[in-house]
Amino acid sequence: MSTLSTRQSAATASPDQPTARHFAALLAGNVALALGPWSVRLADTGPVASGFWRLALALPLLALLANRNRQPLSGMGRGAWAAVAAAGVLFAADLASWHIGIARTRLGNASLFGNSGSLILMAWGVIAARRAPRGMEVLAILAALAGSAILLGRSLEIDHATLVGDLFCILAGLFYTFYILLLQRGRARFGSWALLFHSSLTGAPVLLAIALALGETILPHNWWPLIALTLGSQVVGQGLLVYALRHFPPLVIGLTLLTQPAVSVLAGWFAFGETLGALDGFGMVLVAAALFLARLGEAPPKAD
Repeated sequence: MSTLSTRQSAATASPDQPTARHFAALLAGNVALALGPWSVRLADTGPVASGFWRLALALPLLALLANRNRQPLSGMGRGAWAAVAAAGVLFAADLASWHIGIARTRLGNASLFGNSGSLILMAWGVIAARRAPRGMEVLAILAALAGSAILLGRSLEIDHATLVGDLFCILAGLFYTFYILLLQRGRARFGSWALLFHSSLTGAPVLLAIALALGETILPHNWWPLIALTLGSQVVGQGLLVYALRHFPPLVIGLTLLTQPAVSVLAGWFAFGETLGALDGFGMVLVAAALFLARLGEAPPKAD
């Protein structure tokens, strides 16, 4: 799933002469994030425990990246730290819900619904501005509702557990929305890597407590899926997107975002034999179009 730096950097950076190298980084970052659910499925821990290891194993690398980018890890005031700590708890709830959903639904559905935070943030912005939604926003909401209804109905036809998995992924998007809203003020004062480090530091013990409460297996026998999850979702995917997003407008970002569900569908078919019917594909197209319209409707990026 995309985290703080992937979704916020587009809103705070300027498109600055993109090259083929930048586009390749943008595309590769989305592919790396899309393969994250595959690693969660392959891990021999519980799904929430895999989220704990994703954060815990990434902490040294996040600290290194923050230091290399001159983003201090100390010096936060009490109020800022409280907000970041609360955001870390929400980040943990986001990952716990999403990873439980990944274990119970198709990878394509998990990728689509896990990115629903973009739509929720758009709706929240309309409510906060106390205005009627614009045409683009109305189209995005209608497409999201129609596509979600189709996919949820198809999941119910397949298995009740699959529907529950979809709902967990949608819940993850809701948690992620409030996580972003809490960190918006801190994002203006501290760097993305520093904030991600602190939110991960706070979220990791919460995920461990949830995994223990659910009776999940914590210690893995095979570390490779967890290492792949940490590097792919938390470091490589994030790093490539942080590097590339500042160079592109929302239109290009929205289009490349659509590679995530496509890659997840291919991974689900290749690794787990998951198949899609025509109606499933139509529902995914509608939700993907809604995500694209939500990105397209964003304000033009401002220079740092």
